[in-house]
Amino acid sequence: MNTLAPVEEKILSPKANGLSFLILNSLAIILCIAAMVFAFALFTPSPLMVTIIVVTMLYAFIVGPLLYIGLKIVKPNEAIVLTLFGRYLGTIKKEGFYWVNPFATAVCPISASDFAPSSGKVELKRDLVKSSGNLSVQMPRRKISLKATTLNNDKQKVNDALGNPIIIGVVVVWRVVNTALAVFNVENYIEYLSIQCDAALRNAVRLYPYDSEDDEKSLRGSSSEVAQNLAQELQERVSAAGLEIMEARITHLSYAPEIAAAMLQRQQASAIIAARQKIVEGAVGMVEMALTQLNEGNLVNLDEERKANMVSNLLVVLCGNRDVQPIVNSGTLY
Repeated sequence: MNTLAPVEEKILSPKANGLSFLILNSLAIILCIAAMVFAFALFTPSPLMVTIIVVTMLYAFIVGPLLYIGLKIVKPNEAIVLTLFGRYLGTIKKEGFYWVNPFATAVCPISASDFAPSSGKVELKRDLVKSSGNLSVQMPRRKISLKATTLNNDKQKVNDALGNPIIIGVVVVWRVVNTALAVFNVENYIEYLSIQCDAALRNAVRLYPYDSEDDEKSLRGSSSEVAQNLAQELQERVSAAGLEIMEARITHLSYAPEIAAAMLQRQQASAIIAARQKIVEGAVGMVEMALTQLNEGNLVNLDEERKANMVSNLLVVLCGNRDVQPIVNSGTLY
């Protein structure tokens, strides 16, 4: 299978001369307009005067405004990927106000409305959106954010290692580290990340059961390890898009609605059995301690039948789940 060679990222370090160029170009346009007005006022039919008028008009109305297109502003933790007639020039990552080749185009594979940081969900939209009966155009995004971003995909129904359907949701913290791969190696790196997150989640969850009574690793008992394995697998999948997975955490974990009631009864039964075992162990220890102290103090001499009767009564009292109602014997012991 043939694969395309990834594009190597080139970091550009131009001088932050955008403000100086803005001032100089504005002054040049003003001087050209003044010279053009002066030339029209003192117009004489000479080749020099015609040349001055033509040159000043070209710069004031065509060349000067066109040069403004090369002004670029880069904020902290942002990057601009530049191409010139289809050829990759490089990436500007350092914040500042720059002037670059006005024919260089800033490229970003996503639009400004493709991602909503507040909800963290991928929301892909078309370039043309019909809203309130009017056709509005979504302006393309020109910069790539290098900030840490949260991706919170919708909850999924996945089968665990035992085949039980469960509902699970994860949150992934990621950022762009290689702008060339993010722009040129995939169509849309946010959509790519979302799809790979779903695939990696299904692959990681099916290796563990939801819960385990033994020391076996499970989704509920080993959530940190499951999240770590998920982050590693997801990192392998999204490296081709120039993304870094900083953290992955499970945000929701529950049984599917069709088996939730049965699994809840199972958990309750397991808890009741474990509690009863603990109560019986404690009751046996207390009965043993009572018999030992009675024998050591020679308080009462009991035969085997009386001991068995006393042990039975004590176990009933200690293991019962209701308060004891004592019965006082007003007659003789025998």
